[in-house]
Amino acid sequence: MKKIPSVLKKIVALTKNLLLMAIILYAVTLFQQRNLLPTDHTPAPYFNLATLDNPQQRVTIADLKGTNTVLYFFAPWCSICRYSMPNLEKAYQQGELNAIAIALDYENIDEITQFTDSLDLTMPVLLGTRYTGQDYKVSAYPTYYVINEQLAITAHSMGYSTELGLRIRTRK
Repeated sequence: MKKIPSVLKKIVALTKNLLLMAIILYAVTLFQQRNLLPTDHTPAPYFNLATLDNPQQRVTIADLKGTNTVLYFFAPWCSICRYSMPNLEKAYQQGELNAIAIALDYENIDEITQFTDSLDLTMPVLLGTRYTGQDYKVSAYPTYYVINEQLAITAHSMGYSTELGLRIRTRK
């Protein structure tokens, strides 16, 4: 009987370890997202929020009807948000998806302005409330939902997402 070369044994062992890590990561992700709103075309909760640029101007969930939109919930102190939001901004600027950032867990508007200015965001930023976070079951940042043209939830995620990941989740 031939012996398996040691290099091949190492590759097999490495592959097994990578597969095990991927399974564990997937299980942890499912556990983290277990309390998010379902993605079975459940209607998105209502909101009526002020914009960061002009707090006198309001945006409601009804304003999103007819567009596939990413609702991206963030906190200005969130380091993962700082790395993830440029991916969303790039897809938004390229016209590949509609996106609205909703600030939560902030102390004042200046804190949000500094955060968004440091990232050169052009997407709309809304001033969320604790009720908004509760309605959308946001328990960690970033959390995002994809809302279809009929204002139903079709996807959700929590944590860092790449530009490609965002595009895949927002495809019809």
